[in-house]
Amino acid sequence: MKRIKISRRILYLFFLGLVLFIVIYAWPRIPIITGFAAKGMCSGVFVGHRSQESVSSRELSFFPISLARTTIHPEDSSVTATVFGLAKRKAVYRRGLGCTLLTDIPEEKVKAQAIPLPPPPFDPDTIAWPLGSLLPNTLPAGVNYEELNRVLHAAIDAPGSEQVKKTLAVAIVYNNMLIGEAYAPGIDKNTPLPGWSMTKSILSTLVGMRVADHKLSIHEPAPVPEWKNDDRSNITLSSLLHMTSGLKWDENYFDISDATKMLYVYGDMYRYAISRPVAYPPDSVWYYSSGTSNILSGIIRNTFGNNRAYLTYPYVRLFYRTGMLHTTLETDASGTFVGSSYSYATARDWARFGLLYLHRGIFAGDTVLSPGWVSYTLREAPHSNGAYGAQWWLNHNNKLPDVPADTYFCDGFQGQRIFVIPSRNLVVVRLGWSMKNFNFNKFLKEIISTLPEG
Repeated sequence: MKRIKISRRILYLFFLGLVLFIVIYAWPRIPIITGFAAKGMCSGVFVGHRSQESVSSRELSFFPISLARTTIHPEDSSVTATVFGLAKRKAVYRRGLGCTLLTDIPEEKVKAQAIPLPPPPFDPDTIAWPLGSLLPNTLPAGVNYEELNRVLHAAIDAPGSEQVKKTLAVAIVYNNMLIGEAYAPGIDKNTPLPGWSMTKSILSTLVGMRVADHKLSIHEPAPVPEWKNDDRSNITLSSLLHMTSGLKWDENYFDISDATKMLYVYGDMYRYAISRPVAYPPDSVWYYSSGTSNILSGIIRNTFGNNRAYLTYPYVRLFYRTGMLHTTLETDASGTFVGSSYSYATARDWARFGLLYLHRGIFAGDTVLSPGWVSYTLREAPHSNGAYGAQWWLNHNNKLPDVPADTYFCDGFQGQRIFVIPSRNLVVVRLGWSMKNFNFNKFLKEIISTLPEG
């Protein structure tokens, strides 16, 4: 009898502990899980034109996101997600704006933001690479193409095999020519894939263009009215670009943090990010923050007189001029581009973006971006130990020891990368859904070894 009572107490304590765990720890995090899943599935299906199974088995396959179950609603271009039927979240697709997660802004207002994008000024199938899609019959001499193709295909897990490398696409541009590409099953040259934080480098480009338009100045205080009367008034655009704003911020993608609250709780991400208090004097500490990127995005928006001019600007000014015709920059529920995280593009389009920087802002003879802005972008951010520039990563700290020191790159969650290597006239793109078993240093070293001596 005594043993039965003890067992009941143990069982009671176990269930009490389980309830407390669910209430205190798990329940606050489940809406973030379902928000991530709904947004990711919506973009994968309606922007990336992929199947539900393809997105579920790849980008949404890691724990705890794998707990979510998604439902696609073609009738209104939306996706809902739940965990055990709870914490339902909904993401909607809007023409010209991609997908957004519904939060504290009414669905009708979010859907009303849809806009028709201006059509591209040319047919890519009639124009030569890199602006168009026509590839030449001959490729640069001196490349060991047999070995290069082996390296590229080794980066892709074979159909039916254990998914280890978890790569979706790779593309290599050498001497301005697309010399190699490889794709996972169900993915091809026309499949837009998520860039995650590679979006920050697009955002930096847009800032540089607004500077060239004489609408922004990077060394003056950031034009955020809410900061005028406190310590944040000393934060410059350059501080934000370099991740040295000094604003208090927690960048943690696997728990409740400023980053996950901004992305999955608040509809106006700019408003949430500018609300953060000061933790350090500007330019005294380097700390990676997606919040500062979305502050920059809101600042850009405020330089335009109307939403249409703002929302079409990246396409007319950047994407169409660089042949990035399969690229989508997504907005939050307030209509501001999520410059920290949300863009979709094909591997070839990501390679084109790398080419723009390889040639210091000039693309196919067109000065799309000031060469001076590219130089500014690649200067080391204060206190970053040579790892960061202005929304671009650097290899000055030799993090990639077998790769030239002049390498710089875009870096996104789950292993999205665009590597630009000027000394080898090379751009390398890798897109996937994990980087756990993918060695970027080895991958780049092997690719470089197939090229003629520099």
